[in-house]
Amino acid sequence: MANGNQKALSHQAIVKLKPNGKVLCDCNENRGLRVECSKTGKTRFIYRYRRTDGKLVEMTIGYFPQMQLAEARLELQKLKKIRESGQCPRELREQQKLKELQLKKAQENKSNFTIKKMIDLYLTEYIQDRQTKDGKVIEGARKPKGQNEVRRTLYADPVKILGNQPVTDVTRQNIIDLIKDICERGANVQAGNVLRELNAAYEYALGTGKIDNNFINPVILAKNSLQIAKFKLTPKRGTRVLSELELKQFLKWLPICKLPDKAKHIFLLTLYTGCRTGEWCNAKWEDINFEKRTFHIKFTKTETERYVQLTKTAINLLKCIKEKSSTDDYLFTSNYTGKALNQKKLTEYTWLLRRHNEMLNIPRWTPHDLRRTVRTGLSRLRCPNEVAEAILGHSRKGIEGTYDLYRYDDECREWLEKWDNYLDELQQNSK
Repeated sequence: MANGNQKALSHQAIVKLKPNGKVLCDCNENRGLRVECSKTGKTRFIYRYRRTDGKLVEMTIGYFPQMQLAEARLELQKLKKIRESGQCPRELREQQKLKELQLKKAQENKSNFTIKKMIDLYLTEYIQDRQTKDGKVIEGARKPKGQNEVRRTLYADPVKILGNQPVTDVTRQNIIDLIKDICERGANVQAGNVLRELNAAYEYALGTGKIDNNFINPVILAKNSLQIAKFKLTPKRGTRVLSELELKQFLKWLPICKLPDKAKHIFLLTLYTGCRTGEWCNAKWEDINFEKRTFHIKFTKTETERYVQLTKTAINLLKCIKEKSSTDDYLFTSNYTGKALNQKKLTEYTWLLRRHNEMLNIPRWTPHDLRRTVRTGLSRLRCPNEVAEAILGHSRKGIEGTYDLYRYDDECREWLEKWDNYLDELQQNSK
């Protein structure tokens, strides 16, 4: 019960309060301030007042001795002013606490919404096919092949480098550094793809309300900065060809370098056949005919299947790979997925060697330059143009491409064997 005294509260009186005892009340301008000690011995300051509707309410101001009497009286005057304005101090405090809780929750959600989660949202809700609760399949924004490509593009660099960072903490400079890093390994086109898809992921998150509308997409800012700096993210027309001396150095360096064996094998097979590195990455054992010495490419860049003639060196290399292979499916598989090796890994392998100063000491080259080197080398050996083009699988243009459907298989085999002998001589001379 409250004391009936109209004496002002004192520090000494508060100290003497016993658990579950009487309630002390202040007076005069501090009327409404009360102090009580609970069963547990905790002493608290209370403001007791009537709301505008006449209902009697009370609210805790603070706890003694953390809050002293003078501080409690100052806080009381603030609360009285709120009450005099027609508001209920307790309700106002509860509203403030609710806002603080909502703000804290929003901050937690913001820090939990990482780049990886944003990318997964973009992939699963927009890019990829998805299934409704009733089993209906909704087609994604891309075809199956495109869906896989977008996932590879976003996981290879953005998720790997920025994946754990909160979306709203990623800056323009983070994006610029990411793009520059990709370009430094010679993958300008990939850098452009990353920029495009990452921007789309941000826009999807903004559009679906996962990010506040006032947030400025850092990818757009990065794109503007890169454009001002005239940063090139489109493919350059390749002109790099390994000279005879460089080719000799390459053949000597390749067996002893730190590239994975699968990369070494693909580079050699590209040199001995003129095929695209991507065609060897996707090659299956069912496509190799050891008896006829052919490699059947069912899906080509020109959308025309063809049979590549295999030289004695290429056949011997394939037999060695077959003996060590643990699968009857793809020749070259990813250690992570068990599926066909992604062609982009070849560029990444060479980039890592350059990064660690373990690359062959010749002017910069890319895996595709090996195919151009084969074509140039065949011309150097005086191979007829139509045969050299058939070896590389280039389609003929115009009327000739419509009416002359001869594949030059025998001629391709003959000139590839000559090219094989030429490479063999280079290797012998390099020892």
